[in-house]
Amino acid sequence: MAIEIRIPTILRTYTDGAKAVDAKGATLQELIDDLEAGHPGLKDRLIDKGALRRFVNVYLNDEDVRFLGGLETPVADGDTVTVLPAVAGGAR
Repeated sequence: MAIEIRIPTILRTYTDGAKAVDAKGATLQELIDDLEAGHPGLKDRLIDKGALRRFVNVYLNDEDVRFLGGLETPVADGDTVTVLPAVAGGAR
């Protein structure tokens, strides 16, 4: 089963500029592993020490995966995964 993964602009250097790529897997972890096979270096930008990086937000069908099971979140055919860098800052 192929799952669409939407890639933010800052990470598109790893996907040859593609806004979205497909990967396969039954869980988010398997999906990221498959993504890495086709787009080397991307996994290191998403995962650190076995968990999602603190400043990377990942959504499965508009739901934050941190509240769904993290890397063990199940995915299914037709799902969409969106990767977004966290935005910080504010007025001084």
